[in-house]
Amino acid sequence: MSDVLELADVTLRRGSKTILDGVGWSVSDGERWVVLGPNGAGKTTVLQMAAGRLFPSEGTVRVLGDRLGAVDTSELRTRIGLASAALADRIPGHERVLDVVLTASYGVTGRWRESYDDYDTSRARDLLAAFGVEQLTDRNFGSLSEGERKRVQIARALMTDPELLLLDEPAAGLDLGGREELMAALGEIATDRRSPVIVLVTHHVEEIPAGFTHGLLLRDGRVEATGPLEEVLTPQHLSRAFGLDLEVERHRGRWSARAAGRAG
Repeated sequence: MSDVLELADVTLRRGSKTILDGVGWSVSDGERWVVLGPNGAGKTTVLQMAAGRLFPSEGTVRVLGDRLGAVDTSELRTRIGLASAALADRIPGHERVLDVVLTASYGVTGRWRESYDDYDTSRARDLLAAFGVEQLTDRNFGSLSEGERKRVQIARALMTDPELLLLDEPAAGLDLGGREELMAALGEIATDRRSPVIVLVTHHVEEIPAGFTHGLLLRDGRVEATGPLEEVLTPQHLSRAFGLDLEVERHRGRWSARAAGRAG
């Protein structure tokens, strides 16, 4: 398997603060990764590097075979699907949901003078249907619930048939029902061999969809553990990363964690 993403001894500094410290990580074809860790661990920073939107202070980042700093990132980004809160904030509230998905084809967040053919429109509608929000096609993005927005964003991220799909806390802000609906949809994508490599960032092991294969666990900008999920999501690794004695369970492909010794 070839590497889709590689970080080699990557460090990022902002003034006197070290955000990432010597991070090494590689992602291969066919894998589905979760990046996990507490607040401030460096998760979103890693994802922004994977998206070609942030460059390291030291070390090397390769995305889809190209090294950051030696490639036109505007072209690279067309091969990457990204769903994040920062991106959602740039989508005009009056934008029609169908256009939110369509405009991913041009890498813009507001429809202007671009032209789309019947195939583009059909694909956008199919993606919205895949996430159960086809009935929202003509609604304004700003009128949607948080759960609806999340699903529309992921449909948008898949519009260009990307080689790499990056999801930054897709379940954040959702209630239990919304989270589980999203987890089911992402689980279907994860188990589809035609899907791109997926990297998902979260704080919570409960937000890891079934079908995900590998994990990167960060603590204070450093790698606590990396590899197959069952080797990463151990009580020992998670307890060190989150600074709390934790118990970890897995049931039907989903994970859960809670403080050790507490009654359910």
